[in-house]
Amino acid sequence: MATPREIKKRITSVTNTRKITRTMEMVSTAKAKKATNKVNAAKPYAALTMELVESLSGLAGVIQSPYLRRPDKIRKVAILAITANRGLCGGFNSNVLKLVRGRIEEWKSQGVEVEIHAAGKKAISYFKFAKITLKSSYTNIDDKAGSTEANALANYFMSAFAKEDIDTVEIISTHYYSAASQKPESITVLPLQVQENQTKSSSGPEIIYEPDPKTILENLLPLVIRTTFVKIILETAASEHIARRIAMKSATDAAGDMIKLLTRGYNRVRQAKITQEISEIVGGAEAIS
Repeated sequence: MATPREIKKRITSVTNTRKITRTMEMVSTAKAKKATNKVNAAKPYAALTMELVESLSGLAGVIQSPYLRRPDKIRKVAILAITANRGLCGGFNSNVLKLVRGRIEEWKSQGVEVEIHAAGKKAISYFKFAKITLKSSYTNIDDKAGSTEANALANYFMSAFAKEDIDTVEIISTHYYSAASQKPESITVLPLQVQENQTKSSSGPEIIYEPDPKTILENLLPLVIRTTFVKIILETAASEHIARRIAMKSATDAAGDMIKLLTRGYNRVRQAKITQEISEIVGGAEAIS
């Protein structure tokens, strides 16, 4: 059985750990609030941009854009896995990497060549450990990343797709639905999925486009792709902070429960030791008398 001094030392150690996890929980809560505000601010812009593209698609006829190319047979797929640079966020990173492995096996079973791109130190270290060759890697995709980093990523994949070096681009990351729901998902960003808007309003003034809808649409498509990358990066950052907040709260609660158990054990050992000393004193007094 542990001595009171050993238990007391353990209680002090767990208490210090609880202070750290509680501080990390508070920091993650503040960062998650800022990140979710960015996501909510970006969603209307992305939705309106896609709505404009869909409304113009029916007017533009056949669009000559390399980003709408649909090959008869998919030869090569590029998968971009986005994780965090740090851990201590529960299953945030492992869930994304698990989905990546599943998609790799699924594509390879169809005879398609797969090239892997990793964003985040956790993804990079995982693929290095798994001995999976990376086409490119990025460590600057974090909560400070924004349109600059997103546009650089988008331009790289748009160029490769336009040159027909790859036939499909998938991004696997954590999608933010709400503060209570975030799930890892695979999103196909290229070729761009554009659905023609079939609803036509019979009332209201006629809209005159200048220049013509085809030209507007061809210039909007790259913007839609870049906006998608921005949205994914912002959602990943928000989901990471939320996952870390939940993980740190669970660790803080577990530390509190452990401190209660250790304190109870410390009191029992201390009481047993005092009872033993009293018994020895009483026994000694009776022996003398």
